[in-house]
Amino acid sequence: MKFILAVQVRRSPILRSQEVISPSMTVKVVGHQWYWSYELSDFMSDDGEAVAFDSYMTPVDELEDGQLRLLEVDNRLVLPVDTHIRIVVTGADVIHDFAVPALGLKIDACPGRLNQTSVLIQRLGTYYGQCSELCGVYHAFMPIAIEAVTLEEYLEFIQSQA
Repeated sequence: MKFILAVQVRRSPILRSQEVISPSMTVKVVGHQWYWSYELSDFMSDDGEAVAFDSYMTPVDELEDGQLRLLEVDNRLVLPVDTHIRIVVTGADVIHDFAVPALGLKIDACPGRLNQTSVLIQRLGTYYGQCSELCGVYHAFMPIAIEAVTLEEYLEFIQSQA
């Protein structure tokens, strides 16, 4: 005697939609072998280009007291708290994974594809993450450091980058 069991799965419309509705700002993240590039396209520098910078791991011999080995970077991504932020992620060469566990972020960075997510940081502080995709020989050396600051401090940061 054979039984066939059919189960209908209903998906919530929220789960099907990945569109980020009306964010206050957008950050583009590009994974490279073996560093991250950030572009803050909502803000323009003096030459009319979007504010952009690269972030490399700080070598062990350059670390200061209290800095975390393999997690500290030369240029942190500074973001404001209490702001709805869209994060658009892509890869320049191979598949990477932008992961910051304390913020609930883990999104693939695939070459030729734009993936997006959103975040609302509610506490000041520094949040660390790493590439969580095996992307090559220096995969372990792609840290992410996000510094969450007040809106006033964020605007000062943007002015210093322009």
